[in-house]
Amino acid sequence: MSDAKAGRELTDDAFLGGRLHLLQPRKGVRAGIDAVFLAAAIPAAAGDHVLEAGIGAGAASLCLAARVTGLTLTGAEIDAGAAALARLNAGRNRVSGLTVIEADVTARGAVLAGQGILADAYDHVLANPPFYDVEAGSLSPLPGKSGAHAHRRGGLAAWIDFLVRCLKPRGTLTLVHRPEALAVILAGLEGRAGAVSLRPLYPRPGAPAHRVLVRAVKASRAPLRLLPGLALQDESGRYSKAAEAVLRHGEAFDLG
Repeated sequence: MSDAKAGRELTDDAFLGGRLHLLQPRKGVRAGIDAVFLAAAIPAAAGDHVLEAGIGAGAASLCLAARVTGLTLTGAEIDAGAAALARLNAGRNRVSGLTVIEADVTARGAVLAGQGILADAYDHVLANPPFYDVEAGSLSPLPGKSGAHAHRRGGLAAWIDFLVRCLKPRGTLTLVHRPEALAVILAGLEGRAGAVSLRPLYPRPGAPAHRVLVRAVKASRAPLRLLPGLALQDESGRYSKAAEAVLRHGEAFDLG
């Protein structure tokens, strides 16, 4: 199957034990465990308005919609092909409450640029921002992959600034990222959001954390908490029961 607009060969992938099916590029940016855990960590309830920055093909927002009904979802995505896939995937999975807006979340004034993304408007914001600075290594030659996996120096701070500005006071911001990015993330939240909760993800018992989930509350002054981490696989190399609960059964992942 091919997507004529994006010019990409697609795969049809099952998430949440088959409750959700997503078209994704066969090569390039593909959603996986990070998106599912990010969605599971959002403390949303019916009637909430949720914004995802860098929605891609829609995995995190649609996993969230599969767990919590009655949400109003907005996704911002700079890549037109990915935005088209997110809209298509929402329709295929009968999620009617998702609006996808083509926008650069790092652009100055992106929130108030007339694109339909508003400041101080969302109960929850979430993102799986690019992991790498382009100055630190070469970019991927695959279409769309370099922009999704790498950003210019200072780009992560711009993502955080965008998300905080969009969030209502007392609303929650949730990110999944590499542990190495924590200094930048915490600096971006300083004085603007508190009650920060950190929960590491380990690939297997005894291994260093390779991801960390971060949640913060806008305008809170509560202290930071470091929560117990989760090993994704057990000693046999199979997913742990706790990981299966999120990945296969779509259960929430508590960040306190």
